[in-house]
Amino acid sequence: MPRPSGVLRYLMTAFCARMADEGMAVAVVMLAAYRTGSAAQGAFVLTAWMAPHVLAAPLTGAVAARARRPRLFYVGALGGFALAISALSMSIGRVPLPVVLAVAAAGGCCGPAVSGGLSSLITRLLPAGAERDRAYSWDAAIYNAAAVAGPGATGLVSAVLSPTTAVLMLSAAAACAAALMALLPLRPDTAAARVSSARLRQDLAAGARAVRREQELRAITAATCLAFIGIGALTTTSVLLAERLGSAGAGGLLMTAFAAGALAGTLGIARLRPAASPQRLALIGLLGTGMGLAAAALAPSVPTAAASFTVAGACDGLVLTATLRIRADHSPPQWRTQVFTIGAGLKISAAALGSVLVGPATTGVAHWYLTGIAVLQAAGALLYTLIRRSDRADPLPPAGAAVAGGCPGQP
Repeated sequence: MPRPSGVLRYLMTAFCARMADEGMAVAVVMLAAYRTGSAAQGAFVLTAWMAPHVLAAPLTGAVAARARRPRLFYVGALGGFALAISALSMSIGRVPLPVVLAVAAAGGCCGPAVSGGLSSLITRLLPAGAERDRAYSWDAAIYNAAAVAGPGATGLVSAVLSPTTAVLMLSAAAACAAALMALLPLRPDTAAARVSSARLRQDLAAGARAVRREQELRAITAATCLAFIGIGALTTTSVLLAERLGSAGAGGLLMTAFAAGALAGTLGIARLRPAASPQRLALIGLLGTGMGLAAAALAPSVPTAAASFTVAGACDGLVLTATLRIRADHSPPQWRTQVFTIGAGLKISAAALGSVLVGPATTGVAHWYLTGIAVLQAAGALLYTLIRRSDRADPLPPAGAAVAGGCPGQP
């Protein structure tokens, strides 16, 4: 069994990489406003940064699974991530927008390696069992810690020094992740190595088919994507809700409360090692997130809304922990990396859709939009339950059988 220091080193790697990723959502907008006087270019750059996820995710997973030296692959991906962030720090507001968008899209193609790809490496550090479950709880905590630290550090450095320095700080964090990755003690994955001889097109189809055919993977992917349409709209909605409650500057406070709650929830799970199955955690988490946000929609003041956001965030942390465990437990070993990257890419794309849908919202209807976001969480819980029940009644062939021998099965 790998030494505990290997897991700790992984968590440090993941934190640095994800802090850079989370901070970019704030940094590019602030940098564009600083140099051009308008945040519009930053919004376009952020869209280009996020858009490639859903297309790049299957390819990233397939290439990572086929790589004979996966450590080298991830070092390259994280290094490319760092270079793209550094290039954006120099180009936003200074070179033609199409060039900036191309750089952002190239950096965004490395995004699936940072999110789902890194999480899949835990199976190369620990065998199945309680310790690996606990490691996924810590990994979920790292996601949420980065969601707090990335935007927070970016805003602080921008205010004290400059937005350019803030973006360069994020590039340095990604470069540190690449350096730490080079030292990660990964176990060989013989099941994943068997796909290296398969054609890439078959490999891509098999990864997507594994998500579709495996009962638990299909259920958690569909449920979290539906829920994340709402989560993607939450930032804008929180700002509008704060304005409606008479405190225009408190939107950031509400999202900080949500992120802090998510961090507390995942840390609690990691420390307590709950006996509850990940399926039950996912269901409780989705329902709890919806109830917390519904309470926030009815809140008479910002402090009450912040408390409700904290509860909702804690429950969302349960969902993330459960999602990671379900992916690890139910992915066919040879397609595990693709399952992680595809799932993460779909969730990010769903969040991007949510951010677009909330565009017409105004202060007067903020509470209705927040109620709609809460309903999407409950709908995700319902969809999760229905898919799992329907699968029991009419099960599909197991994913492993569908892709036996490295070839995709019939649709």
